Amino acid sequence: MEIKEILKKYNNIGVVGMSANAFKAAHTVPMYMYSKNYHIFPINPNSLEISGMKVFQDIADVDGVIEILNVFRRSEDCLEVVEKAVERKKAKGDINVIWLQEGIINDTAKKLAEENAIEFVQDKCILKEYNRYF
Repeated sequence: MEIKEILKKYNNIGVVGMSANAFKAAHTVPMYMYSKNYHIFPINPNSLEISGMKVFQDIADVDGVIEILNVFRRSEDCLEVVEKAVERKKAKGDINVIWLQEGIINDTAKKLAEENAIEFVQDKCILKEYNRYF
């Protein structure tokens, strides 16, 4: 699926590593998407609330439907994130896309996601891609 189609089709974004620090991309990018009417599920074991939103400690804890899992973690940490996403997809049937932010690349994670019918985007900023198409 093309990036433009992903951004048009899906509205619920789980954000792994969302930050409470307003100066970090892991805060400004999801908050921008929120301002464009996307539903954001912050996922961060070190926070309870970010910008008035309940923060989930783990991917498995999110009580809504995750369509895009947007990841702000180091490249080497992404395989573990994708493993948890695959577990969740098997259990709940959601997570259609895993999106690693700009500068984040993990080809092993990509292979695992694709083997489990999850679209995979890496090394692209979701905000920049949104602005490119809309």
